[in-house]
Amino acid sequence: MLEVTVKEAPAKLRKLLKQVEHGQHVLLTRRGKEVACLVPPQKKTPPAEPERIPSDNYSSGTRTECRCLGGTG
Repeated sequence: MLEVTVKEAPAKLRKLLKQVEHGQHVLLTRRGKEVACLVPPQKKTPPAEPERIPSDNYSSGTRTECRCLGGTG
């Protein structure tokens, strides 16, 4: 991992980004303390297939008729 101060990073930005493109991590420090880390983006993976929900009577169009018993309905 490369370590670069925040003060010197702007002057070396192109070089640092090239390093990151090749998989290197770059640690940015200010007064000896870690401030940020430049890392390559994570590889995108295709989204998983949505889970199939089994068909039921309501979605298949064969709904059973119900009647309310008692009450005001």
